[in-house]
Amino acid sequence: MNRVAMISTELDAEELDGIDPDDAEGSDELYEHHRIVVDRGQEQLRIDKFLHGRLRNTSRNKVQEAIRAQAVEVNGVPVKPNYRVKPQDTITITLPEPPREGKVVPEEMQLDIRYEDSELLIVNKPAGLVVHPAYGHWQGTLVNGLAYHLADLPTGRNGEIRPGLVHRIDKDTSGLLVIGKTEFAMTHLSLQFFHHTIQRSYLALVWGTPPSPTGTIRGNIGRSLRDRKVQAVYPNGEQGKPAVTHYEVLESFGPVTLIHCVLETGRTHQIRVHMQYLGHPLFSDVTYGGDRIRVGQNTGAYRDFVESAFQLMPRQALHARSLGFVHPTSGAQLFFEAELPEDFTALLEKWRAWATKSYP
Repeated sequence: MNRVAMISTELDAEELDGIDPDDAEGSDELYEHHRIVVDRGQEQLRIDKFLHGRLRNTSRNKVQEAIRAQAVEVNGVPVKPNYRVKPQDTITITLPEPPREGKVVPEEMQLDIRYEDSELLIVNKPAGLVVHPAYGHWQGTLVNGLAYHLADLPTGRNGEIRPGLVHRIDKDTSGLLVIGKTEFAMTHLSLQFFHHTIQRSYLALVWGTPPSPTGTIRGNIGRSLRDRKVQAVYPNGEQGKPAVTHYEVLESFGPVTLIHCVLETGRTHQIRVHMQYLGHPLFSDVTYGGDRIRVGQNTGAYRDFVESAFQLMPRQALHARSLGFVHPTSGAQLFFEAELPEDFTALLEKWRAWATKSYP
């Protein structure tokens, strides 16, 4: 049995995807992906609950499946989901495929670069493109393309390519990203994000009409206690991190409304979860409930119209429209805008035509 040791205290849940509890034999070769030595002061918890607390973006059921598939061992012995971890237990997770190295493979890719100089570049990311490699998406990401485009730059620590990311946008969100090409630029830009001096605006199509033409949503955002794959708002600040979103209504189409959002903070899924909390999830947002009719009767011609609109744009209606920041070396104030992509433009035209016909 070939085992490659990878010590980790924070696990990536997606590594457990595809494990079949009815096929515990798996591959002839198993590779150790993670090794956890339980703290001396750890209370005795069921191992499925213990690992659920350590795994990112997973369910307790997924952990139990991995345990039943004998992918999880304690002190070298497979255990059941109800096993209670004890201080100094050694927990290992082994999988049929080897761990990925932390290096980025450069890939030639057509990048929509809107600006570039010696310190930074601005990329207009299309919807559907993953920003950073992760389990299940090791290739074909924006970072792979950037690594190829920036191949002549010095490599980072331990020979790993540093792609220059200082922020991200979701896979199915389109729009602008700024990339630092030097360590100094990355640090300078990161500090601007940290101090909330970066100007960022988004366009979003939401269900319903917000309570006022302009408004501000304040509420901590953190991982949901009911579903760790999504974020939730904690208005009393008992959990999560502070998040502030300003919005302005641009155009109403009856059941849906086009809004302009400005971010003070940059939490995961911030606009999507804040608008859901306000009662106006983004149109076609599968994760936060915008992929079904939220306003109007789910019958007849209207239902058919909305279903065709979902097909036209089968992703959340969100676009990172603009970026403004101070150039790291020149000190100049830079500002960039990206037009709406074709699917978003076609969706607005469809709703605008419907609204004109329905509200003459």
